[in-house]
Amino acid sequence: MSNKNGVKEASASYQSTPVPSVNRELQSFITGNPLTENLNLWISATKAKSTRGRGSNNKTELVGIKKLRELILELAVRGKLVLQNPEDEPASELLKKIDAEKAKLVKEGKIKKQKPLPEITDEEKPFELPEGWEWARVGELGTTSTGKTPSTAKPEFFNGQVPFIGPGQISHTGQILKPDKYLTEAGSIYSSEAIKGDIISVCIGGSIGKSAIVKNRITFNQQINSISPIKIDGTYLYHAISTDLFINMILENSSGSATPIINRSKWDNLLVPVSPLAEQQRIIAKVDELMALCDQLEQHSEHQLDAHKQLVETLLATLVESENVVELATNWQRLAEHFDTLFSGALTSTAGIGNGGGEWAIDRLKDTILQLAVMGKLVPQNPDDEPASKLLERIEEEKVRLVKEGKIKKQKPLPEITDEEKSFELPDGWEWVKLQKLVTILGDGLHGTPTYDTRGEYFFVNGNNISDGKIDIKPETKRVLKSEYIKHKKPLNSQTVLVSINGTLGNVGFFNDEPVMLGKSACFFNLCEPLSKLFIKRLIESPYFNEYAVTCSSGTTIKNLGLKAMNELPIPLPPLAEQHRIVAKVDELFTLCDQLKARLQAASETQLTLTEALVEQALR
Repeated sequence: MSNKNGVKEASASYQSTPVPSVNRELQSFITGNPLTENLNLWISATKAKSTRGRGSNNKTELVGIKKLRELILELAVRGKLVLQNPEDEPASELLKKIDAEKAKLVKEGKIKKQKPLPEITDEEKPFELPEGWEWARVGELGTTSTGKTPSTAKPEFFNGQVPFIGPGQISHTGQILKPDKYLTEAGSIYSSEAIKGDIISVCIGGSIGKSAIVKNRITFNQQINSISPIKIDGTYLYHAISTDLFINMILENSSGSATPIINRSKWDNLLVPVSPLAEQQRIIAKVDELMALCDQLEQHSEHQLDAHKQLVETLLATLVESENVVELATNWQRLAEHFDTLFSGALTSTAGIGNGGGEWAIDRLKDTILQLAVMGKLVPQNPDDEPASKLLERIEEEKVRLVKEGKIKKQKPLPEITDEEKSFELPDGWEWVKLQKLVTILGDGLHGTPTYDTRGEYFFVNGNNISDGKIDIKPETKRVLKSEYIKHKKPLNSQTVLVSINGTLGNVGFFNDEPVMLGKSACFFNLCEPLSKLFIKRLIESPYFNEYAVTCSSGTTIKNLGLKAMNELPIPLPPLAEQHRIVAKVDELFTLCDQLKARLQAASETQLTLTEALVEQALR
């Protein structure tokens, strides 16, 4: 497929799907509220998810739609989602029936008699309920329990057929996922059970309050509370304990800060707004309807994000694939025509990407700038520049002199670069050369653990301390004494370039006389004068190096790039004068990209503030 056709198809896909026509339905559930006039705001309120590592994919969180879902549940439990019917039997009668049913089950020996819960005071009630509604405590609405884990020393308790659930098996959308463990019938006796219709809820940790309705018999561990609803509709109760209101009550009544935990006694005492049973069923139907409409909005937005990603990648690829200056200018003009669509992050009612998508697109633009730079397509060549071949001759002469003077060791020659290793054709005046020919030494840090000492004046740094041209000494970075440093020190100097070669590959930093000792995940090499450290930094930050590093690295979960691969890295080397022009142009364009990203982030924060304001207004 040609570049032109690829752009045409990607652009058509991006613009093809209209926003689902849900405005009227959404308006119907809060008639007259300003919220309903701002559907586009809910769609466009996005943010980029935090990602680690290079080459991350489009990661955008649809926070507006998420907040809309939360608002629907909040309105549901405040009696603002459906109309009240004065003919409904009031919730007070429902609570009496629950008490009567509990007394019957106690008499029949099916449940234990519960300790009476305290009366609800006016001060406890978060807001006023509609006529016919009542506040109740969780423990009043059914029988509750906390999970248990059978002894792992008893193998006969495990490898059975009964699912054993922990917090990790409860999704944020209320689904119970496939468990890691199953109990035998003997093991299930020493755990806690829940059956179809029960509700389980996480009672500890970062996912505290995450809940699900049980579909089939399960057992669960001590990090989960459960309730078996009596008379009240279980789906309504699930919605009520999934609201921000209820989860905030959990946190307010939890002990611990880093790891919050709520015991069952406190959980049982939390408040739930209870509507008449008939209204509960109307609420459930309306919540289902509106959540389905949110699903449509979400699917539309995700489709638009995918189509936007394809359009960005297609247009940027045309720049890299341009065969000459004329074609590059043509392809750049085509991209310029779509610039606002690609990089502004504005999400409209007919097409859009959200601010998170805009930030991702800017990151891809920066990658493209770097790729064009290392291919010799970012700045024009100057025929008056001394060619890279002459620069290499001077470097080789200097290395011979340093070897002769005993200042560096003679390097073992590497094979010449083959045509297969040359990823693209270079402009006139450029040369392919392996990294080893450009350095006086290349190595890594200590393979092992040094002797740490909090009194030490030297810091033990690894690849995770290398970032954006700097050595990042963190508060938790370990220290070593001078004697340990001397034992393992490396010959770092003003021409030293540091590269992370384990885990995250390709973070680059320079040595600036910091008191540091290197670990094995920090590769270092000393560039020959007068090569530009900044040009080499940009090359290592480029997709060209990232692809090479991934291809040559070992390991699956944790990638490791060996020193042999670093020595053999094929460098597309421009004339020295062009190296400096490239660095200046990259810096100029990156500054513009960062300014645009800052504006997008500010716009995103404004959108999120607006959605928060709309939520507050709707709840008032």
